[in-house]
Amino acid sequence: MQLTRLYTVEEFEAFARLPENVDRRFELIDGAIVEKAYFSMLEGWVSANLVAKVGIFLMEHPGGRLVISVLCRVLSDSLNARIPSISYFIDDSRPIVTRGAVPLMPDLAIEVKSPDDSYKTMRGKAAYYLQNGSKLVWLIYPEKRVIEVYRAGGDDDFLNIEDTLTADDLLPGFALPVRTLFPA
Repeated sequence: MQLTRLYTVEEFEAFARLPENVDRRFELIDGAIVEKAYFSMLEGWVSANLVAKVGIFLMEHPGGRLVISVLCRVLSDSLNARIPSISYFIDDSRPIVTRGAVPLMPDLAIEVKSPDDSYKTMRGKAAYYLQNGSKLVWLIYPEKRVIEVYRAGGDDDFLNIEDTLTADDLLPGFALPVRTLFPA
């Protein structure tokens, strides 16, 4: 039986900074270094569309920070550093991290499914985020045009193009018709 070497976040960050890895994206998942695929055009379109719509809302209702593809970790977990597709942090008084992982999970973690992601992997990411401090997780499936919504307290939702996406108490007043998130 071959044992897989487990990496700590510090070893992972050193690995990611190596010259040969500078243009690649990696996550640390349970001690394993996993290369994260770049977005397809569909994923990129949906992600940019969502960032634009939430960004416009935040311009009208200032507060928090909306970021894309940022490495996040929990200080008590030395074997994980994750990259949600899009992250929203309520507390904008914290210093902006300029190198390495943000030392907490986003309040709202958003994952946009790539062709390489399985549904099990997507739901595992949602569970990890919620177990480690996220209050809300949106799993977006561009090809199926649906969104799974997971909340820290349970009461999950499955939204289709007839529904409206909200962010509960994180972005009070935010409401986005799901159909506007996907290409026509």
